[in-house]
Amino acid sequence: MTSATTMTAALAPVHREQLMTLAREVSYAAGSRMFEEGRRADRFWIVRTGTVALDLHVPGRRPAVIETLGHGELIGWSWHYPPYLWHLGAEATSPVRAWEFDAEAVRAMCVADPEIGRAVAVWVGRVVAQRLHASRVRLLDLYAPYGAGDLL
Repeated sequence: MTSATTMTAALAPVHREQLMTLAREVSYAAGSRMFEEGRRADRFWIVRTGTVALDLHVPGRRPAVIETLGHGELIGWSWHYPPYLWHLGAEATSPVRAWEFDAEAVRAMCVADPEIGRAVAVWVGRVVAQRLHASRVRLLDLYAPYGAGDLL
């Protein structure tokens, strides 16, 4: 993931401070599922330590790992867009410490303050674009006859 998609790089200090007023510290053991594809997306996380694998359900197979995320990265963007359902699943691949945010509270903050709302929307949009690219490359690697090749 590019640095432009981490919270620190994407949000101005004043917006980070506002957002962090809604954060709570959580931890996950290695192997813990953080969320499942298709279920309600009611929160998101910023990784403090550890790694999280984003995966895609593949019928008759193990979930395909699309991307592994670490320090400073946003886990989950589906909370930002109706119908608020996870598009992927996520599993802690090592012990994870993270800041967790209640999606409804963050959306309310964004409505109340259009400046932070725009900043969060641009940040989440960048993350979605990056994840879409990573998903495309990974799925081509897994399922295309000759792999993804050089898509950049």
